Amino acid sequence: MRDQKSKVLLGLTLRELTDFVEEFGQPAYRGRQLFEALYRQRVGSLDRISTLPQEFRQSLGDEGLSLGVPVIDQKFASRDGTVRYLIGMDNGQSVETVWMPEGDDGETGDGSDAGNAIEISGAPDRATICVSSQVGCAVDCQFCLTALLGVKRNLTAGEIVGQVCAVLNDQRVSPPQDRVNIVFMGMGEPFLNYENFIKAVCLLVDGVGIPESRMTVSTAGIVPRIYDLGVEAVRPKLAISLNAPNDDLRSQLMPINRKWNLEKLLAAAREFPLRKRENLTFEYVLLDGINDSVDNAREVAELIRGVRAKVNLIALNPGPGIAFQTPTENRVFQFQKILIAAGVPTFIRRPRGRDIYAACGQLKRTVELAASRSEL
Repeated sequence: MRDQKSKVLLGLTLRELTDFVEEFGQPAYRGRQLFEALYRQRVGSLDRISTLPQEFRQSLGDEGLSLGVPVIDQKFASRDGTVRYLIGMDNGQSVETVWMPEGDDGETGDGSDAGNAIEISGAPDRATICVSSQVGCAVDCQFCLTALLGVKRNLTAGEIVGQVCAVLNDQRVSPPQDRVNIVFMGMGEPFLNYENFIKAVCLLVDGVGIPESRMTVSTAGIVPRIYDLGVEAVRPKLAISLNAPNDDLRSQLMPINRKWNLEKLLAAAREFPLRKRENLTFEYVLLDGINDSVDNAREVAELIRGVRAKVNLIALNPGPGIAFQTPTENRVFQFQKILIAAGVPTFIRRPRGRDIYAACGQLKRTVELAASRSEL
């Protein structure tokens, strides 16, 4: 364990930490103390772990070890209460993490009223953290700002969990007493960093105290990993980014469809082992005049027929370098109405933090600006 990887402790499991402390001649229970300090107490430095003997803490410091808690480089507050964090990682790289108070996904529509969209506001004692899994993204969805960055590297499990710890500390919130939801919908495709993503999920459950039932992971359609997720002992709920009702259009918007087309994707969705009272979520970004027509809505309804799922509609969040336009509210409501009439529970996601580039598909702006500054 005395290699470069072990220089950072955040991201190690209880078993790994127990083995680690025993290498230093410490009793096994020191591993549990270190685990609690890292994840439940979320301490910022070794010298603050008062449960460990001072001599042991000094030994860890002499070895050049650190907890590995990430640094918040910048944060931006939206008028709707959303906060976007620029969080520094190794090698001068950064990712963005978003805090959204009072509600998890900002859905509107009750799923049964075909005529009106009724806003569902979140309870005041809950919030959602949108977490990144990669620096950049390799999937190249044509309507997403993050895709313009390309992919730089995968985040470690510690870096994924560290985003949550940093935001919780900044917001002075502590699960499980405070209700916090986690969505793996930030920068990157979680299923292209699958092992680190799953390890982070387990650490968030066992260490930080956030139940798996309050987590959701979104994939652009990495089909083999959908099957893998279905057999995990601990797993979030699954959301699939659909965005088109047929292969021709989806391949244009999401090049990943050329590898795993809708037939393969929907087969995986139908075979996914849902728990009691659990539904799949299909996310659908509406692009004006591209995928938002009445016929498109009818195609979507037919495509997902028989799947125990709901649909979240997201009107495009615009940004520089994106060639598409945001549809009008009437077109969005019309799309919703058709799906609901077909028996599909359908919700409209209210944009959060659009004014600070924190909304769905917008996570790139501060990372790009930070990189530009570092090159000066």
